[in-house]
Amino acid sequence: MTGDEAKGRVKKAAGELTDDKDLKREGDIDKASGKVKKATDEVADKAREAVRKK
Repeated sequence: MTGDEAKGRVKKAAGELTDDKDLKREGDIDKASGKVKKATDEVADKAREAVRKK
């Protein structure tokens, strides 16, 4: 789990506890952003490995 994903989970939970829809939405956005960053990093790592093997 990335830092953004963790931050998103905390924000979403806080939003649910306080019934703050904006905070919940921010949490969802942060979680999604973290997942995208993680996937992008994985693709970049695989591309680097492929280039090194050549």
